[in-house]
Amino acid sequence: MFLKTILLSLIFIICNGFTFANDGNHNIENFSKSKRILSKIHKKNPVTFYCQCTFNIKTPNWDSCGFTPRKDKKRASKIEWEHVLPASHFGVNFDTWKNGHADCKNKKGKKFKGRKCTERIYLKYRKMQADLYNLQPAIGEVNGLRSNYQIDIIKGESREFGQCDIEIKNKKVEPSEKIRGDIARTYMYMELNYPKFIKFNNSLKKLIIKWDIDDPVDDWECLRAKKIYNIQGNLNKIIVDRCNNRSNVSYTKSKKSDAVENKPINIIKSKNVKPFTNFKEKKNKSKVGSYVGAGTKDALK
Repeated sequence: MFLKTILLSLIFIICNGFTFANDGNHNIENFSKSKRILSKIHKKNPVTFYCQCTFNIKTPNWDSCGFTPRKDKKRASKIEWEHVLPASHFGVNFDTWKNGHADCKNKKGKKFKGRKCTERIYLKYRKMQADLYNLQPAIGEVNGLRSNYQIDIIKGESREFGQCDIEIKNKKVEPSEKIRGDIARTYMYMELNYPKFIKFNNSLKKLIIKWDIDDPVDDWECLRAKKIYNIQGNLNKIIVDRCNNRSNVSYTKSKKSDAVENKPINIIKSKNVKPFTNFKEKKNKSKVGSYVGAGTKDALK
């Protein structure tokens, strides 16, 4: 009986361990906090995601990548933190996104719904929205025009932002080949860790798989994931698998970086990575938003 109890306990621990490893962001529920954290992380590699421009804190250097604003020079002069998988893709699966909630009223008693309401009511959504693995620095105008459009291949090679290799047309977005793998692995991570809210159709899955193969991980992607793990508390198994299986020869993707650590990176065996600890998420509801009104100021993506 004693041995049976021990065996059942071990099975319980193992099963919970697997669940724990794939339950997404543990520690951060404030999108503004995520942006502050990432600003520090990206000091190692201050390069915008879509256009590969260098940037200084909040200001992109257009000349570094041949970027030209399309219309909005003011927004193009700012760095914004882009949800690689648009927040609306998973936010719409919370009932408050379309239906609102009794607690979603402004000071004048007017009801609201959508992102602002969802982030006020659901802790789970706030953690998904603040997940560091799904956020990248982008030139503000590109971030805004990308909107919540889905990734795809677009015919032609139009350049609406100077030399920046991104096409946006018919509510679709085609990124540069240099970051397609990064996007694919971000999508994979989000679907793996938030399966109740994210599920891709077969067509999109085929594209994701292809991009993951065509554009393998580089040093920065591995190092970034390691830094995020130390702060956010959950391992990105997609990145870990790719980084630990790569050869010791650094990939030569032309992502600009002046200070990326040019070493093979084994995330799991790193001395700086702490082992998993027991974690219990609080109730998935809250009457008070983690940052009141922020959803109206940030791009709704």
